[in-house]
Amino acid sequence: MAATASPGAGGMDAKPRTSPKSVKFLFGGLAGMGATVFVQPLDLVKNRMQLSGEGAKTREYKTSFHALTSILRAEGLRGIYTGLSAGLLRQATYTTTRLGIYTVLFERLTGADGTPPGFLLKALIGMTAGATGAFVGTPAEVVLIRMTADGRLPPDQRRGYKNVFNALIRIAREEGVPTLWRGCIPTMARAVVVNAAQLASYSQSKQFLLDSGYFSDNILCHFCASMISGLVTTAASMPVDIVKTRIQNMRTVDGKPEYKNGLDVLVKVVRYEGFFSLWKGFTPYYARLGPHTVLTFIFLEQMNKAYKRLFLSG
Repeated sequence: MAATASPGAGGMDAKPRTSPKSVKFLFGGLAGMGATVFVQPLDLVKNRMQLSGEGAKTREYKTSFHALTSILRAEGLRGIYTGLSAGLLRQATYTTTRLGIYTVLFERLTGADGTPPGFLLKALIGMTAGATGAFVGTPAEVVLIRMTADGRLPPDQRRGYKNVFNALIRIAREEGVPTLWRGCIPTMARAVVVNAAQLASYSQSKQFLLDSGYFSDNILCHFCASMISGLVTTAASMPVDIVKTRIQNMRTVDGKPEYKNGLDVLVKVVRYEGFFSLWKGFTPYYARLGPHTVLTFIFLEQMNKAYKRLFLSG
C-alpha cells in the first residue's frame, strides 16, 4: 500500500500531467477562432470566386485581386469581414470537435509504452475527426456561405442576415431545420479529403525540408511545410469545396432546387464554365489554408504552454 501511495514509485505516477479533455476541446476551438479573425477576408473572396459565373452567367471577377478590390469598393472595409460571426461559430463547432476528437482518439490509440499510432492509423483518426467535425459545423458553414455571398446579389434578392444567430433562426423558420445541414455530405467529404491530404503532405514536406539540411525543426520549418501541404491539399479538395459552396448557397426556384446533388453541380460547372472552373478561387483558398493552419497551431501551442505554466507546473 505504501508503494502505491508514494509518487513515482515503479514509474506508475511518473507520467506528466496533462490538461483535461474539456480544456483541449476549448483550446482547439479558440485557436481556430483566433486564426479565422486573420483569414476571414480570404474566405469571403474564395466564396465569391466560387459563385462567380454560376448558371452560365458572365464571371463577375477576373482574378482574386479583382474580387478583393471590387468588394472593398462596393462594400467598404467592413464588407471584407462579412460573415465573421458565422466563421467564428464554424470554428467553435468544427475545429473544437475535430481537434478534440483527434486528441482523444490519438491518446486512446497510443500504446501503453507511449508509442504513437502508425501513419495510416493517424490518417484514419484525422479523417474520422474531420468528418465528425464537419457534420457538427455544417449549420455554421451554410450561414457563412450565404452571408459572404449576399453582397454579390441585387438588393431585392439579398437575404440580409444580421448575424449568425439571426441567420440560423431564419433558415430554420423559413426553410426548415434540415436546410441547416444542406450540403452536409460534400462538407464531410471535403473534410475527409483535406485531413487525408494535409496529414500525408505535411509530414512528407516537413521530412523533405529537414533532410535538405537547410531547416531545423522550428516554426520556420513548420510554416514552410504547411504552405507546401496547403498547395497539395488545395488542389485535392477544391472540386469538392465548390460543390459544397454551390449547394449551400442555392435557392429553390418554382419549387425546384438549382442542383439535384453534388454530381449535378460538377457536371454543370464543367459544362457551362469549363473544367478548370472546379479550381476557381484557388489563390485565396490556398492563401487561407496554409496561414490558418499555422496560426491555429501557434495559438494552440501558446494556450497549452500558458495552461501548463499556470495550472500544471505545481
